[in-house]
Parts: sequence; C-alpha cells; structure tokens
Amino acid sequence: MSAADPTLSNPLALIADDMRAVDATLRAQLHSDVVLVRQIADYIISAGGKRIRPALVLLMAKAWDFRGDDQHKLAAVIEFIHTATLLHDDVVDESSLRRGSKTANAVFGNAASVLVGDFLYSRAFQMMVSVDSMRVMQILADATNVIAEGEVQQLMNMHDPDVTEERYLHVIRSKTAKLFEAAAELGCLISGAPEAQISAAAEYGRSLGTAFQLIDDVLDYSGDASAIGKNVGDDLREGKPTLPLIYLIQHGSAQQRELVRACIANGDEAHFDEVLLAITDSGALDYTRHRADAARELAKSSIAGFPESAGKDALLALADFAVDRDR
Repeated sequence: MSAADPTLSNPLALIADDMRAVDATLRAQLHSDVVLVRQIADYIISAGGKRIRPALVLLMAKAWDFRGDDQHKLAAVIEFIHTATLLHDDVVDESSLRRGSKTANAVFGNAASVLVGDFLYSRAFQMMVSVDSMRVMQILADATNVIAEGEVQQLMNMHDPDVTEERYLHVIRSKTAKLFEAAAELGCLISGAPEAQISAAAEYGRSLGTAFQLIDDVLDYSGDASAIGKNVGDDLREGKPTLPLIYLIQHGSAQQRELVRACIANGDEAHFDEVLLAITDSGALDYTRHRADAARELAKSSIAGFPESAGKDALLALADFAVDRDR
C-alpha cells in the first residue's frame, strides 16, 4: 500500500457500494406485519455502528474477487445475528446507552427487546437457508450456538473477582470473536478459495475480534461516553472482570487488589475514579493493549498467503484500525 492509499485511513472505503447494498437488504428484510417488531428493529439498525462484522464478509469476498449477490445477503445475516445479541446483551446488562443513544430496552422495555431479538435471529436463519449451502448453514449455526454459550459464560463470570485471564479470553473468543470468525470464513468460502485459505480467513476473523474486544476493554477506562457511545465504567458497574481489572488484581498492590475485588463482587462504580487511577498506574491498560496488538499481528500474518489485492490491503488496514481506534 502506498501512503496515499485510501484504505490506510478508511479500510471500508473499498466496499462502500457493497455496504449500501447490505443496508438495502437489511431494510427489506426488516419487514414484519407486527408494528412493534418493525419499530424496534429499525431503531437499533438505524443507530448505525461500525458494521465491521458484515464488512468482513465483503472484504474477504473482495480479496478473492467474488462476483455475485450472496455476499450482501450473508453480510446482512451477520448483522442481524449481531444486532440480536446486542438486544439481548443490553437487557442482561441493564444497559441504557449504546452508540451514543438510548438502548432499545431503555426505550421499548426489556420484554419487547428480547422478543425482537428472537425475531432477528429467526429472520437471519430464514435468509441463510435461501443461500442453499449446507456449509454456510453449518458455519452460522455453530457460530450462533457458540455465541450463546459465551453469553452464559460471561453471565457466570459476572461479580466473580477470581476470573482468570484464560477464562476471560475464552469468553471473548466465544461471545465476540466467533461472529468475526464466521463472517471472514463465509466471505472466503463463497468465493471458492482453497480450504487452507478459508481456515486462514477464520483465524484472521478470530484474532481481529479478540483484538477488537480488548480495545473495547481499554476504552471503558480511557474513553468518554460521547466518543465511544456508551457509559464509561459500565463494565465495573456490571461487575464484569475484564482484562484490565484481572491484570490489576494479579499485579496491583494489596490495597488495589482488595478495592477491585470488592468493586467486581458488588458491581460498585462509586469508586470508579480510584479504580481508574490504579489501572493506569499499574500498567493494566498498556498490558491489555499489548495483548490486543499481539492479536492484531496474528490476524495480519494469517492472511499473508492471500493473493495481493486491494481487498487484502483493506483487511490489513482493518486490523490496524481495530487496535489504533479511540472509539
């Protein structure tokens, strides 16, 4: 890539037209005779977001010069699955803010949000069946099941200050990275790439998703609500032992460990400023960024064998964006 290559500053510029096609597909597939279903689904889809998961389908397809419409349909399926998990997540976490706006459950209530999440899951499966590929269905069915397991694992970890780094990373790979993995794998699969490269694409997605979540963990203690679109300190309030907190418990002073363990156990954000100072002083954020950077490098090295193309360049730039972003 040259310094003037637009993929350096915006790795999604290459697929702008495809993303518009995906948005049109999302809108068309949101139709329901039930008004409340349309309202809530449209509300959360309209909230936007980075759309990195559906973009992964498109970029992988671009890297292998795929020509056809299935990429748009599968990218929409990935976004519907992701959106359904967000609806359910926000109910479980009792969140009130996402992407700078009120969450659907804060506006429409918990029951409606859960049920519309179910609608989006079922609509995603209707769409994937229409692709008429057992391999596609297997990838997406497996991913959805693993994500559900990851959600339960995270619930079991909440308010548990004894969660280890290994346990936490396992949750990340199940809850977050699995959908990245499926998206990348699908884009490569429908393009007719060799099996070895489909596996490489899956590794890229898995590592990218891990890096992305670790940076989210950093931003929860180093960003602000207006920039990252969520309440800073939510993880602490929810009693989530994310990697910065786990590192602090392992490497902080006895007083810091006691403070953080109590905050996780009780979901206590009243001491957020003290915890933030301890996290910063202990190097916990630097360590988490280091782990994210390692995942980034694994993602980039995994697609080294891809043919040179603008799509490959964009995938490499996307891995950098995932780690270097500030929101």
